[in-house]
Amino acid sequence: MDEFFANSLAWASVLCYAAAAFGCVYALVAIWAVRSFVRPAAAQAPSYPPVTILKPLHGTQPNLYADLAGFCAQDYPAAVQIVFGVDDPDDPAIAVVHRLAANFPDRDLSLVVNALRHGENRKVSNLINMVGSARHQILVVSDSDISVAPDYLADVVAGLQQPGVGLVTCAYYGKPVAGIWARLAAGAVNYHFLPNVLVGLKFGLARPCFGSTMALRKSTLAAIGGFEAVVDQLADDYVLGALVRRAGLAVCVLNRAVAHDCVESSARQLLRHEVRWARTIRCVEPLGYLGLGITHPLPLALLGLAFGGLGPAALIAVAAVACRLALQSEIDHAFDLHDDSFWLEPLRDILSFVIFVMSYCGRDVEWGGHRYGLRADNSLAYYGEVET
Repeated sequence: MDEFFANSLAWASVLCYAAAAFGCVYALVAIWAVRSFVRPAAAQAPSYPPVTILKPLHGTQPNLYADLAGFCAQDYPAAVQIVFGVDDPDDPAIAVVHRLAANFPDRDLSLVVNALRHGENRKVSNLINMVGSARHQILVVSDSDISVAPDYLADVVAGLQQPGVGLVTCAYYGKPVAGIWARLAAGAVNYHFLPNVLVGLKFGLARPCFGSTMALRKSTLAAIGGFEAVVDQLADDYVLGALVRRAGLAVCVLNRAVAHDCVESSARQLLRHEVRWARTIRCVEPLGYLGLGITHPLPLALLGLAFGGLGPAALIAVAAVACRLALQSEIDHAFDLHDDSFWLEPLRDILSFVIFVMSYCGRDVEWGGHRYGLRADNSLAYYGEVET
């Protein structure tokens, strides 16, 4: 029995080291994919039709005013309407919208306050209430915690006017607001999510659609059943993109990224957010998500050490750290990030592996102060408010 146990540990150690070695190779491939993601010169659209931007809001965050002001200050040569929406007349985001209206009097801004619920996804219910106020045919949906450059909208519209394109989206990187938990959250976005997306796009393995940007025409939205088609989905952005592809149109992922504010201020907030995020990806792309297990070479190498002890293969742990730090440096350079927290990357890798394991320990998620379960079709089942 002791010999069997020892042999099992030895084989487990070998398997962990092998997976870690593959993870090191993956990191090098990711570096290559990141280097190929070089933003070209600004695209020139054949025309600049008027655009409505839909901004669903829920509460406030530290950079909310600055993020929304960036959309008000777009360098776009045609009419831009921005529709903000909340589902609670006491939502503190309303004061931010009034401040924007006062500071941008020449902009076409409007606010929809409507508590009507159409399904379990509250953000999509908000969008359904808002879309009736949109006066223009091109709609750009963007989450409230996104900041953009002045040429963002022109780039999005140029992408939407490419032949056969039905929806435009773009990836995002994390921008920590303050504190170590926000930095760790940004690290998950920048050094795990973002390179995985770029590798997936490079090899045609990913078919993403991100809530950071979803631009489409009203006619396309109507053809796929409107926002009502995704009102019970947790991964509403992913499903919206899948419906557009099913309608025979392409989803264009722009060769640019926008900034996503990371505002986590505690370990509990970080875990809630990342477990929800991980379970969402696992449920919509189960096989692809399982393959991401090898993208954690350092934790795998440490498990190899734990199972097999020190030995020549332990050098893989050193290689894992080196490869991950090299990938971090490449991401920082490509996306002009100024993160001096290199010492956090090994901790971030271990935490990401813990999140990966936790994602397989249930199908419940917490979102916006509410708990949901995921049904077999990945639709949401409401369980109630989260106890604090």
